[in-house]
This record gives sequence, structure tokens and C-alpha cells, in this order.
Amino acid sequence: MLDSANYTPRLKAEYAEKIRAAMKEEFGYKNDMQIPKLEKIVLNIGCGAEAVKDSKKAKSAVEDLTAIAGQKALTTRASKSIAGFRVREGMPLGAKVTLRGDRMYEFLERLITIAMPRIRDFRGVSGKSFDGRGNYAMGIKEHLVFPEIDFDKIDENWGMDIVICTTAPTDAEAKSLLKAFNMPFNS
Repeated sequence: MLDSANYTPRLKAEYAEKIRAAMKEEFGYKNDMQIPKLEKIVLNIGCGAEAVKDSKKAKSAVEDLTAIAGQKALTTRASKSIAGFRVREGMPLGAKVTLRGDRMYEFLERLITIAMPRIRDFRGVSGKSFDGRGNYAMGIKEHLVFPEIDFDKIDENWGMDIVICTTAPTDAEAKSLLKAFNMPFNS
């Protein structure tokens, strides 16, 4: 799918053809380099107490995140020991992956068109989860909403953090960019 030399993800093509021009008109940018764009998407699964009891849980999270992202996930490890939580330094506690380029656009399209509609009682994502510098963070309670995950082979249901980093200097510009990609904001 991504190895084809002339393949371009649909959202990437739409950004180049329509969204850039709309953003330039809406915010009155004088230079094309000022137009905000997606920089990266970071996915994270934290296993927490489950990984402390059973080290195979973190391995399972890495495999699931690798399947969702289409790219090898890294194991996140404890940076220091915490006796109260029975955590030792270097113990695997979760998984993370950073998507850039075509894989980032592919993931965003799957998130918006396939995964979000499969979330139970979904009424849109919060429009207030911006950090003040144009980055958007959201959480998903079940990673089972992604079609890459086989429901029958899952032993644990993980929550997932998704951070969408943009080059937008303000939250309003970043929200406008994500709205152009059809992100379903509820406010």
C-alpha cells in the first residue's frame, strides 16, 4: 500500500489541493510557508499496573500498537524505581510510536473515517484539548475501535493517547486545520 512509488494518501492530496488555499484565504497568510501543516502524530498506550503484574502485557501493547500504526512501536520503560507501585527502573510499562509523512496521513484518515464512528456513544471530540501552541491531544478508551485489531485475539483492552502536532502557532489555526481534515469537533 505505502510502497508504491506514485501513491499519495487521500488526505495529503486534499491538503495540497484544497486545504492550503482555504487556510491561506481564511487567515490571510502572505507567505506559503506560514500555512500550518501536520508535523507528526504520536500514539501511546500505557499499561500501568497491568504491566507490573505481568511483563507480557507490555509486549501485547507493543504488538497491538504496531498493528494500528503500521510501523514498529517502541517499548516505553520506567525511568526510575517506585517502591509503592512495585516498579523497577527499566521495567516495560507501555508502547509508543511517532508517525510522520504518508503513514501519518493514512492513520489520520483511518482515525476519522473508520475508528471514531465505531466508538460507543460518540458525539465528537472536544474542541478544547489544544495546548496553546497548535497541538491537539485526545484519548480513546478502547483500542478495539481500529479494524486492525482482531477482537477474538485480544486479552486486554487498552486505552490510547493520540497527540496531533501541527506547525500552527495558535489553537484557532490548528483547529481550523483539523476541521478541514473533517475532525468531528463537538464544540
